Amino acid sequence: MTALNTVRWYQAHPATASSRMATHRRPGSGSAGGKNGINTNSGYDASVEAPTAAAAMAVCDSVKRNVRPIVTANCASNNAITAVANSNHRSQRGVVNCFLRFIFLRNMFILLIVVSSLLVSTTDAVISSRGSSSNSKASSAPNNGLVPRFISRGHTYRAVVGDTLVLPCEVENLGTLVLLWRRGSNVLTASQLMVTRDERIRLVNGYNLEISELEPQDAGDYVCQISDKVNKDQVHTVEILVPPSVRAIPPTGQVTARKGGAVTLECKASGNPVPSIYWTKRSGTGKSAAKIGEGPVLSLERVERQQAGVYQCTADNSVGDPVTVDMRLDVLYPPDISVEKSWIHSGEGFEAQLECIVHADPQPTVSWNQNSFPLQPTDRRTMSSRGNRHTLTIRHVQQEDFGNYSCVADNSLGRSKKYMEVSGRPGPADFLSPPWSRSTDSFNLTWKVESYPPLQEVRLLYRKLMMNETFQQPGRWHDVILTPAPRPPSEPLTHVMAFTLRGLQHSSVYEAIVQAKNRYGWNEVSDIFQFYTQRITSDIHSEEMQVASSTSRSGSTSLHRNAPKSTVWKVMTMTLLPILPWLMSPFGALLHGGTLFDRSKLTI
Repeated sequence: MTALNTVRWYQAHPATASSRMATHRRPGSGSAGGKNGINTNSGYDASVEAPTAAAAMAVCDSVKRNVRPIVTANCASNNAITAVANSNHRSQRGVVNCFLRFIFLRNMFILLIVVSSLLVSTTDAVISSRGSSSNSKASSAPNNGLVPRFISRGHTYRAVVGDTLVLPCEVENLGTLVLLWRRGSNVLTASQLMVTRDERIRLVNGYNLEISELEPQDAGDYVCQISDKVNKDQVHTVEILVPPSVRAIPPTGQVTARKGGAVTLECKASGNPVPSIYWTKRSGTGKSAAKIGEGPVLSLERVERQQAGVYQCTADNSVGDPVTVDMRLDVLYPPDISVEKSWIHSGEGFEAQLECIVHADPQPTVSWNQNSFPLQPTDRRTMSSRGNRHTLTIRHVQQEDFGNYSCVADNSLGRSKKYMEVSGRPGPADFLSPPWSRSTDSFNLTWKVESYPPLQEVRLLYRKLMMNETFQQPGRWHDVILTPAPRPPSEPLTHVMAFTLRGLQHSSVYEAIVQAKNRYGWNEVSDIFQFYTQRITSDIHSEEMQVASSTSRSGSTSLHRNAPKSTVWKVMTMTLLPILPWLMSPFGALLHGGTLFDRSKLTI
């Protein structure tokens, strides 16, 4: 320790050490006064130098034991420097260099110790890392090298909203690995642990995922994942089927249009799959008719009042039952009046009813006029309405009640008027006879006439129609004046009359009309009635014999082959001509359209 302290003192005081060594050193020429060139007379103290040298040697020995050979070599140099110092042959600068080298070597020694420590710590870290890697490899194969795999397969599932759906996830060789269910970035389950807070989701029969009370937002991809070095996924796609729903636009379902204008009916439907939409119109019985349009919009052009009503928009996507929403279309139009009878027959003391049917929107105001003068309700006149039917009832009809009446309807869009007549004249005659006669030269005509007063006179007119295959020509009218017999008290209104026409031609077509008169005047001429007389029997036998004879002649000789055809044609013409009116009777009105009796031009 004393030597080491001495060395440290020399390191700290290099100038003092150098001067001390120079004081005790022999001059260069040296005297021969002492052994080994030591000047004993100069005050040099060997007892002091010896411990110093011994301390230096002890330091060199210590360095030799603790540093590498390069340090030993440097120490040897240092020993040499010390020896030179002892022998007084070295210069002062050499001593300083020795101490400087000593300082350098000390610093190198400290550096080597630091580097060694760093190498040791790095080695420990590498060993630790290799150990953890080996442990990781050991843990990645927990099943003795068996690789986990999915038994189930990914699938696309379609389920109706509100149902329960189970998504399978079956894995073999799972070992200690963790199986996850996730949807997007959200983890639903981890092994048997429920991560999601949705109570509708749970694991059943292992790792199968059950979702109850399905909602539309449950649609999407669900991933069953094995958590390993390389993640393995199985994806299920869920589609939620939603039954259709439909709503009207506007929500009230009320749409108004004006007659002659255009209108659009619209509804919107939702569901999955997207529903198809079609339109129907509800009939008066409440049943829907055939489809009148498809798509969410129904456009109507130039609407009429008959198009007003309830339209139904139906949505269907084959999920559940179709759904329907009603939309009511109101068509605004001026009044439209119709009458069932424009001529009303009545009599004094009896009752008369006049009816008109009024259609209008907005609701009209209906009034009655007689001969253009407004009518007010009285004890004998009452006005009522039921729906669109408006009625004027006149009780105990009097003479002044006969005349022209009008039904007048007004609303904000216009006015309409219809005329009717109340008359005491007889009603038109109605024929009751069948059209086919049982006789060849006569026909019995029967008809009825309604009249409150007794009939005063009846006129019967008839004529023959001249016709063949190509044309028809009416004959002249024959006029018969009849005096009606008094009617029975049990039939105060209806008069039934009959008359037999004689001297008619067989196999012919005739037309007849009837007109009646009471104290109020003549009635309207009746419709034309057609009737047919019977054929003669001998003519039928004669025609049959002619046909048979012509057929026999055509078979006996070839010279007259063309003759039978002509004969047969003549016979067929003669046979069919008399009965042609009977054959064409259903089309009599059409065939005789050009020669039908025009009652408006008849002058009696």
